[in-house]
Amino acid sequence: MRIPSDVEIRALHMKYAPTRAAFDLVFTHCEIVREIADQLLARASGLDADLVRAGCLLHDIGVYRLYGPDGRFDGADYIRHGVLGHEILAAEGFTEELCRFCSCHTGMGITRADVERQGLPLPLADYVAQTDEEELVMYADKFHSKTTPPTFVSGPTFLTHVRRFGEDKVTEFARLTEKFGTPDLTPVVTAHGHTLT
Repeated sequence: MRIPSDVEIRALHMKYAPTRAAFDLVFTHCEIVREIADQLLARASGLDADLVRAGCLLHDIGVYRLYGPDGRFDGADYIRHGVLGHEILAAEGFTEELCRFCSCHTGMGITRADVERQGLPLPLADYVAQTDEEELVMYADKFHSKTTPPTFVSGPTFLTHVRRFGEDKVTEFARLTEKFGTPDLTPVVTAHGHTLT
């Protein structure tokens, strides 16, 4: 499998971003997730660092499909950004291994049961990280949010948020914290200037 370079991935973001502001928000978030994952990778062994890099930089490309022709963001359909990103990458000829970073990073994974129970506007399927690389990208993503303004998210703040989706999500976050460790957000907070919640 050929993994695209940072330059190729940036060009792909530019291709799909409807505005410069959307590009800046989404691509910067992807770069921050990569920085967090890089820190966690230093503690892990046996992972494909190049695949993690590409997964971080590509995971949110589907967000661009949530902007309307008027440039307004459709937050109501945000749950779909992962499957939309999967569709974009598949249409661009990327392998399923890369496409899955889009569809399998939302929350702590979305199961078929979650789709049914919550009536989510997604095809009935499991959208759950399966490989160590997918898990690391999903986990690193939890520590930064594209809110307005963007913020860094501490582990305790994320746990408060995710608890409403079930104790199984809390347990999964705890498992990944044990597996990958807790990132030191101080350097990325300092570098990017976003607040930490």
